[in-house]
Amino acid sequence: MLDTQPPRPPAPADLAAWLKLFGSAEMPVLRQTARRLDEARQNIDRVTGRDITDIVLQDPLLAIRVLAYIQSFGSKRLRSDITNIASAVMMLGVEPFFRKFENPQTIEATLSRKPQALLGVLQVILRTQRASRYAHDWAFARHDMNVEEVALAALLSDLAEILLWCFAPELAIDIRSRLQSDRALRSGSVQQEVLGFPLAELQLALCREWHLPDLLTTLMDSSSAHLPRVQNVRLAVNLARHSIDGWTDEAIPDDFAAIQTLLNISRETLLERLQLPPELLPGLVKQDTRTAEGRLWRP
Repeated sequence: MLDTQPPRPPAPADLAAWLKLFGSAEMPVLRQTARRLDEARQNIDRVTGRDITDIVLQDPLLAIRVLAYIQSFGSKRLRSDITNIASAVMMLGVEPFFRKFENPQTIEATLSRKPQALLGVLQVILRTQRASRYAHDWAFARHDMNVEEVALAALLSDLAEILLWCFAPELAIDIRSRLQSDRALRSGSVQQEVLGFPLAELQLALCREWHLPDLLTTLMDSSSAHLPRVQNVRLAVNLARHSIDGWTDEAIPDDFAAIQTLLNISRETLLERLQLPPELLPGLVKQDTRTAEGRLWRP
């Protein structure tokens, strides 16, 4: 059967065009998110803001939709105080939230005819979910004043890559293929060659354009690397990236050492927090030359 799907328009020519594309597009959400929202809507009389927040914090694209939408509410000063999803949901209210985000388009439907891209974006989202869980746990252990803000920053740390998989899957696949074919290539260089800029630059532009929480911008500022909150998020993102295919990546022992320093805990305690059995420890120093299927990054 012939493919009757209309041809995809050419990729945006520059960074401003990419921002315009993402700003005008409807962000799809995970199918599981849409299902959970529908179930919550059917029990709206018993649903709380906390219930909604828990759903949103499992889906980076729904999280970004909520944060972007909240910019149209209240004063600039009030909006600047919204640094986590719980505060955004509280400002919106339960019923207005469901009215705004009713019947969302899903990622699975959007990429139904592009299975490679669907697998790629789901792998990235799985990675960000894991990073968010780590960041939340460590921020709680550090008695951070805004644990959810730290978790949200980790969840959105790869936002630009997720959007690329959703709206320009051919380019995302091209980047991944080049990195897989030559392990000597650097991610930023390949992204620059394919897109005209590295994804980190797009991520920073998105943060500014959509007025995202300052912590997301701070993460990309090398002068802030010494801050415990920044270290918290970066280490969570790194460990999620290195462990997503198993616990044999050669970078993981260094990740563990840095996390132990941040939390001031022993290796055994860290493994317990990660719910990893101690007998796994010897395997953590073994090198692994595999390349992750969905990775557009190489440290």
